[in-house]
Amino acid sequence: MDTKFVKSALEKKKSQTADPHIPPIAGTIFGITLLIAILGAALGDGKYSDAVLAAWVIGWTLIGFYVLFGLKVASQWEKAVILRLGKFRKLAGPGPFWIIPIIDTTPTWIDHRVMVTPFAAQKTLTKDTVPVDVDAVLFWGVWDAEKAALEVENYRAAVDWAAQTALRDIIGRMMLADILVGRSVIDKELQQVIDERTTPWGVTVQSVEIRDIVIPQDLEDAMSRQAQAERERQARVILGESEKQIAESFAEASQAYINNPTALHLRAMNMLFEGLKEKGAMVIVPSSAVDTMNLGGLSGMISLAQSNMPKEDKS
Repeated sequence: MDTKFVKSALEKKKSQTADPHIPPIAGTIFGITLLIAILGAALGDGKYSDAVLAAWVIGWTLIGFYVLFGLKVASQWEKAVILRLGKFRKLAGPGPFWIIPIIDTTPTWIDHRVMVTPFAAQKTLTKDTVPVDVDAVLFWGVWDAEKAALEVENYRAAVDWAAQTALRDIIGRMMLADILVGRSVIDKELQQVIDERTTPWGVTVQSVEIRDIVIPQDLEDAMSRQAQAERERQARVILGESEKQIAESFAEASQAYINNPTALHLRAMNMLFEGLKEKGAMVIVPSSAVDTMNLGGLSGMISLAQSNMPKEDKS
């Protein structure tokens, strides 16, 4: 079991059940009432009886305590669950509201903002028995504060556990290849499964996003080699297709020279010219080509023409 996850859930439960919503204005009014009680008792000393002064002090003190413990202020994104003698009374907030101290309690404050919860499935076996680590992020919010407070003990921890178990269940039903290429499919399925589980708690899931999928290093290396071999195979297939197309082009071009020796000689002259137009170039021609296309006579004529060309002025 993930100890960090359990610790986080306990901390969230503690922060959820605590009641830190004693507004500063309540403390200020409480201080003012005590000051009024003390000043009134001091100024009335000798003028009024002790019973009147005691009633004065006790009255203002009770008013101060009522304001201190009875006045609550909920933030714009919060709703407070009010229980009267243990029974649900109403939801209050946002803004200031009053409760009856001792009789009323506000054990839970519901946050209506969108929550971001990271969760993970570590060393979970896929359908083809491959262990993977998957990290995801859940975006959710409370749409019914009454259900979130009354239908589940700790809605934050419940959402966390529901998301984690749903992720493990989906990974166990999918092949590794489908997980690696189908993140969007997993996101949608996770959102649907988690939303079905959390709707009775007054929680809705807005979206789920897979952040990372980690597979064993040995398997990653093997998949990399497989992908490289596949790319090499495709390259060889493409090269073979190219050679085939080139051969077909040459075969088609050769048809133009079968019954046209003049065109063949012109082609031979062009080949020699291209090869010898650079000064000092040497061309190696097969003997069969020399006999077939009369390249010997042509090369002699080209060499004679080059020897008769005026030399460049090197100065």
